[in-house]
Amino acid sequence: MTQFPRMHRLPPYVFATVNELKMQLRRQNVDIVDLGMGNPDIPTPQHIVDKLVEASGKGVNHRYSVSRGIPNLRKAICDWYMRRFGVYLDPDTEAVATMGAKEGLSHLSLAMLSPGDVVFAPDPTYPIHTYAPIIAGADVRRIPIGRGRDFFEDLLVATRQTWPQPKLLFISYPHNPTCEIAAPEFFQKVVDFAKEHKIYVIHDFAYADLAFDGHMPPSFMQAEGAKDVGVEFFSMSKSYSMAGWRMGFCVGNRDLVYALTRIKSYLDYGHFQPIQIAATVALNGPQECVTEIVDTYRKRRDVLIEGLDRAGWDVPPPKGTMFVWAQIPEEFRAMGSVEFSKLLLKEAHVAVSPGLGFGAHGDDHVRFALIENEHRTKQAMKGIKKVLSGRSCG
Repeated sequence: MTQFPRMHRLPPYVFATVNELKMQLRRQNVDIVDLGMGNPDIPTPQHIVDKLVEASGKGVNHRYSVSRGIPNLRKAICDWYMRRFGVYLDPDTEAVATMGAKEGLSHLSLAMLSPGDVVFAPDPTYPIHTYAPIIAGADVRRIPIGRGRDFFEDLLVATRQTWPQPKLLFISYPHNPTCEIAAPEFFQKVVDFAKEHKIYVIHDFAYADLAFDGHMPPSFMQAEGAKDVGVEFFSMSKSYSMAGWRMGFCVGNRDLVYALTRIKSYLDYGHFQPIQIAATVALNGPQECVTEIVDTYRKRRDVLIEGLDRAGWDVPPPKGTMFVWAQIPEEFRAMGSVEFSKLLLKEAHVAVSPGLGFGAHGDDHVRFALIENEHRTKQAMKGIKKVLSGRSCG
C-alpha cells in the first residue's frame, strides 16, 4: 500500500462515527432531525439568483475568469467594508476573491507556511483552522478558549514556551463552535500582541452578520494597525445564504493578499464569472435580505433554547453564529461528546456535532446547528426531553 505522509498528519475525522450511525438509522427509515453540519437551508435571495441567471445567459461570461476576482467584485468588497465598518481598502492590493473562506485560508496557509513553522489555533475551533496549517506542513499549538479562561494570558504562556517562535495566529469571532463574541478592544489587543511578537493574524469573519440581541460584530480590520499584521476572511455562505456558490474574500495586509493572489494564480482560473457578478450585486444591493436571514436564525435559536430549557438543559442563548454550543448535562458528561451524540441519535433521533471534533477542550460540549425550521426544531427538542428525563429518572 502506497504511503502518503501528509495524509498521515491529518487527525482522525471525529464526526465520521456519528455520521455513519446517522446514515444507518436513515436506511432503517428513522426520521432524523439533523442539527449537525452547519449547512444553511435558507434559499439564496431571489434578486441574487436572478442576476446569476441573467449573467449565465451571456456567452461572454462562459470563458475563464480572473482568479483574484473581477474588478467590479473587488470594488464591491471594498465599498462594503467602508459602508459597514468605515475601513478603507484598496481593491487592487488589499482584496482578493476566494472560493469560500475555507479555500482562501487553506491556500494562504500553503503560501505562508513551511515545515517546522508554528501556528497558534484556538481549542476548540472550526477544524480547518488546524487542518490547513497541518496540510501546509506546519506544527499547530492549541490555545484553550472558553469561559473562565484568559485568552491573552494563555497566548503569552504559549508564546514563551514555543520554539521556534509562532508565525501565525488564527482567530474567529463570532466563533464557531463556541459562539463567543469579541469587542473592538479585544481585536486591538490582538494587533498589539501580534506586533510585539512578530506574529501574523488570520481572522475568519464568516459570521459577521449573524448576531443577535443588539450585538454588532466588529471587524478585525477596524483595529489600529490591523493591516500591518493580518487579514480577514468573509464568506457569503451565511449572510447571503450562498453556501453552495462558494463565494468569499480576503482583505487586509498587502503582502498576505499578494501571497494568496499569487498562489491562486497557479491553482485556479477564478469562479464562474456569473457567480462573481451575482456576488457583486449581493454586496452592492439591498441588505434587507440579510436582516431577514439573521432573523430566521434568531427565531430558531429561541425555539431551540426554550426547548432545551423545558428539557432541563440550561444553555445560555448565543449572541452570534448559526449554532448553539451546549455543555453536556452533568449526569451524561462522563460519556464524552461522541458517545453522548450517539445517544441523542439513537434515542432522540437528533443529530448534533460532538465537541471533540473541534478540539480536545470541546469534549464536554455538543454543537447544534440552526438549520431546521421551527417545527422540526421543536420535534427535536421533544425527543431530547424524553431522553434526558428518562435517563435522569433511571
